[in-house]
Amino acid sequence: MVRMSEVSIAVAQSIAVPGDVVRSVDDHIRLAREAADRGARLVLFPELSLTGYDRQLTPADAITTTDPRLQPLQELADGRDLLVIAGAPVVSVRGLHIGALCFLPGLGLVTYLKRYLHEGEEVAFVPGDGGHAVRIGGQVVCVAICADITHGEHAYAAAARGADIYAASCFITPGGYRADSELLAGYAREHRMTVLMANYGAMTSEWPSAGRSAIWSNTGALLASGPAEGESVVVAKHIQRTRGSAHFGGK
Repeated sequence: MVRMSEVSIAVAQSIAVPGDVVRSVDDHIRLAREAADRGARLVLFPELSLTGYDRQLTPADAITTTDPRLQPLQELADGRDLLVIAGAPVVSVRGLHIGALCFLPGLGLVTYLKRYLHEGEEVAFVPGDGGHAVRIGGQVVCVAICADITHGEHAYAAAARGADIYAASCFITPGGYRADSELLAGYAREHRMTVLMANYGAMTSEWPSAGRSAIWSNTGALLASGPAEGESVVVAKHIQRTRGSAHFGGK
């Protein structure tokens, strides 16, 4: 029998701190703590949030999963029972990837690598293979990174894996916001997934950000959104379909 309940989820509209990962981690902790204080069990940050979005990043800028600077994020996830998803450049034998670092309470770090690059990103990055879904309280969470959302097969694959929550870590400029937000609302409606989109609250590199991080219900209705500029933590209720015991973990 499927039971219904509610769980709070959040997107953090952060501002990039290029060249200072320690300060960026501190900012992530501050915003993630606010999300937890408001009852959230999941908080999503923008694309490359730990370094800022920049096509001049190199493998020397990559953040490894064992980097001690990340430990405070894992400690926060463990201490507050909070799934934290932050963006970072990640290197593999194939080159530099745009990654999402998923800090799972009590279980450690799971990495997602962006599958589809935006035009122009190939100067710095290579496509990745995606990654496993993760779980929050029995709900399946699938991650997307920015240009992934422009490929309908990505959202379709997430739905086929049973996604309850589609978490899109993005950097969206003002000119692209309307089209991308309409896509995300459409995926929510078509695939019956709650959809999150985290965007920057200020310019990163040489590009302006549209802000307006948002959460859509699984009917496509806009539940909450952030301002066009500035930091913000956006929290909304996700209708939770309980299939079994609540836990976090990989799929």
